[in-house]
Amino acid sequence: MASFNVLTVNAHMGFNLLNRRFVLPELREAIRDVSADVVFLQEVLGEHVLHAERHPEWPQATQYEFLADTLWPQFAYGRNAVYPHGHHGNALLSKFPILRHRNRDVSVRGHEQRGLLYGLLQLPGLSFKVHTLCVHLGLREPHRHRQLRLLCDMVNEEIPADAPLIVAGDFNDWRVRGHPLLRDCRLQEAFEVTTGRVARTFPARWPLMPLDRIYVRGLRIRSARVPRGRPWSHLSDHLPLLAKVAL
Repeated sequence: MASFNVLTVNAHMGFNLLNRRFVLPELREAIRDVSADVVFLQEVLGEHVLHAERHPEWPQATQYEFLADTLWPQFAYGRNAVYPHGHHGNALLSKFPILRHRNRDVSVRGHEQRGLLYGLLQLPGLSFKVHTLCVHLGLREPHRHRQLRLLCDMVNEEIPADAPLIVAGDFNDWRVRGHPLLRDCRLQEAFEVTTGRVARTFPARWPLMPLDRIYVRGLRIRSARVPRGRPWSHLSDHLPLLAKVAL
């Protein structure tokens, strides 16, 4: 396989921008339409008893299994936030085998719960593997700085330097102050490579802030774009990012 498509999107628990409408079925169709091979999801629900009772169209399966359906036969979930009526976290959907995965808790005690979901993918017909990290970082800059340090330590110490790597998700880094730390880890950001600057993704209808990113190491960026307008503008509070990467 010469290239494949990577999508990252904050699923917003399956609700639209203002949390008024359940849109998970529409989100699944939108993800299908962009032909994504690997999908990085943040704020995806593993369980929510109250929502399941209130919404007749609520799926019987978990949200990430519902989104995966029959198109992405492989999926992994990292539970980050746990509360009395359920839990949510990051998820990875893949058309390629996920050989192993694990979730790294990077929460700052007493604040919002955050995690890094690691996955190891086997691409068809190739002897080497692709490492992935699905990211959702904190809202406070000192917390993000600490979490980015943990992320870089993980990249430098646990992932071979010559191995292909994709790090994608919701970085909440609207001032782009954490970006240099990731450059120090030899990570390239897809939109910076193709357009000269990171993409604006939040809020979805009038994107002003660059919260979401796709970084790679050991891969080439062939293209990168922000899917805009309908249906994406009402499926979440974030716009997605889509990049074609090549080995």
